[in-house]
Amino acid sequence: MARSSSGFVAGLTAAALAAVGFLAYQASATAPADLSAAAPAPAASPTAPAPGAVPKDPAAAALAVPKQSGTGVRVVYSLGERRVWLVGEKNAVTRTFAVMPSTVHPAPGTYAVTSRSGTVPGSDGVQIEHVVRFATVEGVTVGFSAAVDGTLASPDPSRRTGGIRMKRADGDAMWTFATVNTKVVVVP
Repeated sequence: MARSSSGFVAGLTAAALAAVGFLAYQASATAPADLSAAAPAPAASPTAPAPGAVPKDPAAAALAVPKQSGTGVRVVYSLGERRVWLVGEKNAVTRTFAVMPSTVHPAPGTYAVTSRSGTVPGSDGVQIEHVVRFATVEGVTVGFSAAVDGTLASPDPSRRTGGIRMKRADGDAMWTFATVNTKVVVVP
């Protein structure tokens, strides 16, 4: 039995030496050529927040209400971003959402909600709900609405329409928020 245990110990020793040799090889393969050179100090990250600061969410910043949209309770409509913000007290955004613009666009400026309708046929023939009108451009009434069937199709470019379409849930929020005389700010 002494003979078999010495063979066992020799096998364990050989395996241990092989493992140590492998680890030594890995260490030498990743070591710098000149060990006397000091390791470079880690650079400060330019996007790292200051201690105690809340990191900014890039997605939230991209959806922030446009700065040129004024103050107070208002609906903000960005022509370029195709987006609406419902802005409540203390400049707090209560909701923001994408919209499908109409073929007729109001000029940038400040308007007010002039009238509302629960459910009507749209100028494109689509049944719409929660219509919130705020401008007239060359005889075309412009306002926000949602298609009853839930579609958000691009308008026919050959027709002059003023319906800025949104999803039904967004239309519900607009209807609740934008009563007659609510300020609407259109930005580029």
